[in-house]
Amino acid sequence: MSTQEEPANIGKVLGFLRDWDRGDRTARSRMLNTFMAQNKGKTFHELECEFALASSLFLARLTTWMRLTYMFGTFLGLQLRAIRIFLSASGQDQYLMEFLEDGGVLTLLKILSHTQSKEEDKAEALHLLLTVSNAGRKYKEIICESHGVKVIAECPAKSNTEETQATAWALLESLSHGNPKYQNQIYRSLIALMACNSPKAHQLVLHTLRTVQSKMKTAHHSIVEPLLNMLRSLQLGVQDEAINLILDLKCYDVRPALLSGLVALLRPAKEEVKPHQITEEAEMIKTTGSLPVFVQQAAAAKALRSLAEEDQELSRELLSLGVIQHLLYAMGNREHTDAQKQASLALEHFVRSFPVIEEHVQRVMGSRLFAAFMHKAETLYMNLDEAQAEILLTNKVNISEVLDGDNSEG
Repeated sequence: MSTQEEPANIGKVLGFLRDWDRGDRTARSRMLNTFMAQNKGKTFHELECEFALASSLFLARLTTWMRLTYMFGTFLGLQLRAIRIFLSASGQDQYLMEFLEDGGVLTLLKILSHTQSKEEDKAEALHLLLTVSNAGRKYKEIICESHGVKVIAECPAKSNTEETQATAWALLESLSHGNPKYQNQIYRSLIALMACNSPKAHQLVLHTLRTVQSKMKTAHHSIVEPLLNMLRSLQLGVQDEAINLILDLKCYDVRPALLSGLVALLRPAKEEVKPHQITEEAEMIKTTGSLPVFVQQAAAAKALRSLAEEDQELSRELLSLGVIQHLLYAMGNREHTDAQKQASLALEHFVRSFPVIEEHVQRVMGSRLFAAFMHKAETLYMNLDEAQAEILLTNKVNISEVLDGDNSEG
């Protein structure tokens, strides 16, 4: 800026601020729209030149106006978008600090918590918080110190709009990077979010949890139960994310609880599964709620197969937990063909990996059924009659005997 231009610009800015201070809400909204049209995408240096070093005074006025009026929501979206111009300007560190010092982060979190806030305003507030978080560790810590994790984590569960949910997840993931002081708090909040009712939120929280878990030295025991419950989802995307997280957790201290939990799911509690009362899947949902249990049974078999295929030592752990008997039981569930199919494929892996198991499985199935099983395990359920299914359901395969036999051969 030339020395001749500077006095003229200062006069222009002082006039702008004077009009701002004198104007009512409607006048200010018109001024904001003009400001946004003229300054979107400008750098920190360009904004400073435009406002003759008085841009900070305007940002302070904007932040104060928002803090005093956000509960009414009349011009909140406009205020948020205008502030975003400042915080998104390249080289904006000064604006960020001024915004924080004026209580900007606390106000944004209050907007998220305010029951009357519009969804689009919440999404904009989340975008601003994401800009703050992406600026570095000290900014992430300020958000967390303001109890922001709890407020942000509640957004996906309470919101019905995709933009709000997606931005909240992006913000939680951003907060988890380069923020060791609050990493555990974010991790626990994500675990708690698995209890929400939104399938879309489930898929996103599981994906984000995988990212956060990879940075953790241990896994919290509270992750096991809600993660296993995710296998009940009728959404394949949710199931896939849950199984991927289970595979990640095999190297953590929750492994024994996960493995025993998965094996137990192959044999649902009798009070939950009442096949004699069920005629079709739609009726199952309405009358007994058994379809999610059967879906969980199938997903557990699928997860166990994936785990066993990756790790021979883990396969032996599963044998000691009685996985063969439970897989045979799941194969006998004629009420849900996918449970039969997934259990058959998992059992096939164990039979082919541990030859000593073969004779025990053949003894339960009988030679003809076993031959069909070994020929094409995934279609065995098509050849299974009621009597054969009952034999599988009541099988008494002795796992300790199988293991002892395997060890003696070794």
